[in-house]
Amino acid sequence: MSMMQDNYIEINRALWDTKTAFHVASGFYGTEQFIQGKSSLNDIELQLLGDVKGKSILHLQCHFGQDSLSLTRMGANVTGVDFSGVAIDKARALNDQLGLNAVFICSDVYDLPAHLDQQFDIVFTSYGTIGWLPDMKRWANIVARYTKPGGRFVFAEFHPVVWMFSNDFSHIQFPYFNIEPIIEASVGTYADRSAPISAKEVGWNHNLAEVFQSIIDAGLQIEAFAEFDYSPYNCFSNMVEVSPGRFQISGLQHKIPMVYTLLAQRL
Repeated sequence: MSMMQDNYIEINRALWDTKTAFHVASGFYGTEQFIQGKSSLNDIELQLLGDVKGKSILHLQCHFGQDSLSLTRMGANVTGVDFSGVAIDKARALNDQLGLNAVFICSDVYDLPAHLDQQFDIVFTSYGTIGWLPDMKRWANIVARYTKPGGRFVFAEFHPVVWMFSNDFSHIQFPYFNIEPIIEASVGTYADRSAPISAKEVGWNHNLAEVFQSIIDAGLQIEAFAEFDYSPYNCFSNMVEVSPGRFQISGLQHKIPMVYTLLAQRL
């Protein structure tokens, strides 16, 4: 392992600690509208989550808590987890400001058993999460560890095909398969491209077979899989809004998958 890959958690945590303040203030996250009652969840994941009233939900890699708190507003008992202390502090502040009862834990996904010992009706994670994790088998084992027997895992993620492209989507730059870490200099952030942020980041592209087989090996049964030709977020370069809330890459409209979802059950 290179030194940078070895220290990927510290490198990426520093990046997300810095990003959080810009994200909270950005139009992308619309924190004011969220505080006033707007849900941050999208139709894609809401269809899979179904009625969450009274359900216990573990939300992995929750950032500063908007989706966790949106689920709490829907009547779920939510525990949100993120490795950024800055993000978790903001999530707790929002929870208190809104008078909600979500619980937030500051932990790396792999270290969660040192901080949490219970199981949940639903484990949920979405959009730009697994690319920060090197090992899908360890990840899937964590998911299974926290899913009650008969419980569900709900997963929405950007498609690995998207991560093959250069940042401007002009050419294929990275392999589809998880061959090695992708180490880049990050400038700005998807929520605020002009943000004065310049930092290193370490990520991995996880092809579908790697993700699926890890989930299966962890004892979860995949019940539904879907692919979507749009992103619900305007978070990549050169995007066009093809219909309200649906974004595609200019020149690649309707040609590449952008998001996929999985629904799995722990037997």
